[in-house]
Parts: sequence; structure tokens; C-alpha cells
Amino acid sequence: MTFTAFDSLAMGRALELARRGQGHVEPNPMVGAVIALPQKGGRIVAEGWHSAFGGPHAEVVALAAAGAGARGGTLYVTLEPCCHQGKTPPCTEAIVAAGITRVVVATDDPFPQVAGRGLEALRRAGIAVDVGLRAAEAGRLIAPFRKLVATGRPWVIAKWAMSLDGRLATHPGDDRWISSAESRMLVHELRGRIDAIAVGLGTVLADDPLLTARPAGPRQALRLVFDDEALLPLACQLVRTAGTVPVLVAVGPEAPRERCAALEAAGCEVWRSAAHDRGVRLESLLDELGRRRLTNLLVEGGSAVLAHCFSRGQVDEVWAFVAPRLIGGPAGLPALADTPAIDVEEVSHPGGDILVRGLVRPIHHRNA
Repeated sequence: MTFTAFDSLAMGRALELARRGQGHVEPNPMVGAVIALPQKGGRIVAEGWHSAFGGPHAEVVALAAAGAGARGGTLYVTLEPCCHQGKTPPCTEAIVAAGITRVVVATDDPFPQVAGRGLEALRRAGIAVDVGLRAAEAGRLIAPFRKLVATGRPWVIAKWAMSLDGRLATHPGDDRWISSAESRMLVHELRGRIDAIAVGLGTVLADDPLLTARPAGPRQALRLVFDDEALLPLACQLVRTAGTVPVLVAVGPEAPRERCAALEAAGCEVWRSAAHDRGVRLESLLDELGRRRLTNLLVEGGSAVLAHCFSRGQVDEVWAFVAPRLIGGPAGLPALADTPAIDVEEVSHPGGDILVRGLVRPIHHRNA
């Protein structure tokens, strides 16, 4: 199928609209749609996006905006229309009823109850269906949703700030902020759209963080602490605010029951794993978060937690802030073959820092 320049332009607009749902629609995917009338020079007459979990889908919003004007039109949608009854009726039925004659879809829906069936339903109704326009962009947009469907685990974002010479922290007592105010603002925006924020006990003991988005975003993240022996201080900010913003403490089998009970009495939820192996515990916890339909997990540190997530191959995306300053001091480096490569998606300069965003490539070890 050869797509026209207008086809690409219309799908680009649909992708822009889809991004407006970020942080509002999860665990559903972000979806955008536009309707154009080829008989009127390809003019876009209506648009819509999925704006809230449980709310109408993008196609239905666009069709409602177009009304009778949708008849004979082309629908551009970033994700295959659904064909099953969920929280909302099937979009395929609404598309057929509206008199749409062509549907251009960026990418398929991995959800098992759709997965090609939506496309087939439209074709059976006599609608021309073209798939694959700007598929890479649409696929990136729904990557967390696709992973949750395929693996039952959330999309994991590893975030850290470091100096130009690769140090994550200064000496105790120094200013703990390596990155700029602009960079920290971006982090708060990120926090405001994800489902859970994870840190290790060491980070809590060193920084006593609150781990909330300021100002608040569309989502309120679960605050998660990796704490093998339930040593989280009852006086820390996380525990003191657990009654208003949820805290999950992930402990191992060695955690004393009285410590766990004290954390629970203070308002925290304690999740205990019977596994002694930390890697097994991490993966079991990701399974548990997936069962709760959490789509995006932000791992903020410290260095040991981040290293553990990378070593188990559990990181999907990286936000690395590099501040233009040198700290110095010894730093151990792993073997180059054991370090993951990053496919860089974006480099920007918030407040004089360097923010590198990218996707993690799996490590493929060579045979000895």
C-alpha cells in the first residue's frame, strides 16, 4: 500500500492527539483519531483521542464530533479499532454505522480480544482498511501497553542524575542535587504520569525523599521501597504520609514480622517475597505490579537498585541527566560486554544539563 502525503499528515495529527491521553488512560493505550473527507480535498472534519480510562475511545469521540459529516469519510486511527464489548461498546460497530468508507490504521492492537479481529470486522463490512502508516511512532506510543499485555509486567523507566565524570552522588553533607532545577521539573512531570516510583532503602536513609509529583500530575504514583529487612524508619516522610499517598514496602523472607507489622500499622502495605534470591524477588514484584495493572514503573535509585534492575534485564527506558560538573573519586566499571547499549531517542539541554533518553538494547553475551 502506498500512502499519500496527506495520509501521513493526518496520521501525524492523530499521533499528536493520542499523546494527550498520557497519564490519563493507563492501563489502556493512548489512541488518537481524525476523520477526513476525500471528496472535499482531504479536509479534516473531526478529531478525537482517548482522554480517560473507561471513557469513550478516540474513534467514537471523532465520529461523534463529525456526526453525519463522517459518511463517506476516511478514519485515521493510531491503533486498531476494538471489536469487543469492554468498558465501552465495540468501535468497529460505530465506524460501520457512521458510513466510514476507509480506515487507515497505524498499528495492530496486541490485546488478545482484538489482535486483528477489528481489522477483519471492518473488511467484512466492506470498508477499505490500510495498515502500517507511521507504525514505528504508533508502536513506540503504545510500548508500555504492549509490554503489559505480552508479559504481564510494567514498562520500567530507569532515571538517574550524574556528574560529567559519571558519579551519582557527592560526599555526605554536600548539596544532593546534581541536576538543575529545570531537570528536576521534568522529573516531577514524569512522576505525575506514571503508576509507581521505586527506590532502595539506602536512598530513603540518605535523602528522606517524598517521591511525589510537585505540582501534581494526572496520576498519583504508588511509592515503592526495596527494603529486604523492613528497616524503613517510621519517622521518614514516606511512612508519615502513607495515609494519603500509598507506600508499598517490598521485603524478603528475612524481614522480622514485628517490623512489618509496625510499617503496616503506620499505613504502609508490606509485600513479602519468600525468595532469598534478589533477582527472583525483583521479577516476582514486577509480576505483582502487572497483576495490579500498573503500566509504568519509574526506578529512581539508588545505584545498587538501578544496577540490579539492569543486571536482570528489566529496564526498558532510560532517562539519564548529566550535569556539567566533575566530582571525581574512584568508580568501578563492569566489563564492557556486560554493559547494556542505549538506542538514543532524544538529547536535550534542560537548565544547562544534558538529558539523554533512549531505549535499552538487550545484552547478547558472546560464547567464551
